[in-house]
Amino acid sequence: MPQCDVILHAAFVVTQDEDRRVMENASLAVADGLVAAVGPRGEVAPRWRAAQEIDLGNALIFPGLVNAHTHSAMTFLRGLADDMPLMEWLNTRIFPVERQLTPEIVRLGSLMGHAEMLRTGVTACVDMYIFEDAVFEAARMAGLRCLGGEAVFAFPTAACAGPEAALESTRALAEKYRDNGRLAVAVNPHSVYTTTPEILKSCRDLALEYNLPLHIHLSESRDETEVCLKNHGKRPVVLCRDLGLLDVPCTLAHVVDVTPEDMDILADHGVVVAHNPSSNMKLASGVAPAADMLERGMRVALGTDGPASNNRLNLFTEMGRAALMHKLAGRNPALLPADSVLDMATRGGAWAMHNPKLGSLAPGQAADCAALDLSAPNLQPMYNAVSHMVYAATGMETRLVMVDGEIVYRDGRYSRFDYEALCCEMLDIRRFALRAAGIS
Repeated sequence: MPQCDVILHAAFVVTQDEDRRVMENASLAVADGLVAAVGPRGEVAPRWRAAQEIDLGNALIFPGLVNAHTHSAMTFLRGLADDMPLMEWLNTRIFPVERQLTPEIVRLGSLMGHAEMLRTGVTACVDMYIFEDAVFEAARMAGLRCLGGEAVFAFPTAACAGPEAALESTRALAEKYRDNGRLAVAVNPHSVYTTTPEILKSCRDLALEYNLPLHIHLSESRDETEVCLKNHGKRPVVLCRDLGLLDVPCTLAHVVDVTPEDMDILADHGVVVAHNPSSNMKLASGVAPAADMLERGMRVALGTDGPASNNRLNLFTEMGRAALMHKLAGRNPALLPADSVLDMATRGGAWAMHNPKLGSLAPGQAADCAALDLSAPNLQPMYNAVSHMVYAATGMETRLVMVDGEIVYRDGRYSRFDYEALCCEMLDIRRFALRAAGIS
């Protein structure tokens, strides 16, 4: 009889495998950080000898969700600047505080962000920020997966004197985390409006040199498009294509203000779009044509953006809002059904991470999963597990989270760090942010 590290039992398992199977009274066997078997309890349990067996009872196991675009450290800015247009929000509130950041503030802010994501069933994220090595340190402490890299700007940041230093930092991260199982590096130019064509070419070259993916905000708003047309005579998508950025594996955040021709270009280049419905609504950036993208066969994932422009790092919130906003915007209740939205948060997230081992529960896939408590009143009664995940669950019903076969959160407790101590440290960071913003 083969051995495994742990077997999980639950009332339901949503596999997100190629057949999108949903199993009742099912089990998941985990060995060496991978899914060894998934199937009916009566078939899996007798065939495996487990070092640990966990019966979750009336619970729903699902693949760990992937936050395809975030700035997790920005928890320290949550609620500091709301109800403002994007450019005003950036230039009057966010950038002034960020100029005074330290690696320790970024580490602690990121750890709180990672705590929030784990608490709501997210096991991996695509991150962009400054002092990104501190973000990676927080991810290591929390135990979740992270694809990140130093944000590249045309101007100095608290972390780097200029774009050359940011690229050198990314190069150092690529060397440091070359063989890390949970932490991976991307080249992160912030956007076309905060860089130059020369900087973007340098980002492309570094990505090609180290075989790294590239992650950038693109076509986030009409304002961005107007600036790009004024400065370069091209729309953002066309500019990036002409600079060769789309020739490397890309995760593009937002992609709101695009034409059908833009989408054809993106589809031809096989990029991944990280759709951020809450942030786009809050900043009134517009509605990304996600349904049109999916019709073109494009790869679409879900992101929260940062907690300063969303206030939550909760993929359950994003799933519900994504489904509803597109039905309203398209005046069509059939747009973006629940199964398509769940695909975006799981299998789409695997594409955004450029990691095919994620996003589904099947033999050989990464043992990244979470479990919802189905005894919650908002999940009663059960007719359709996928519908409940998208339309009814809040994420706070999460009982257990596993990454790489390791349980990193269970029933209110984090296995790798002291959450209560972290909350105390966030009070000091709050005082810093108020001073830096000139509020106190």
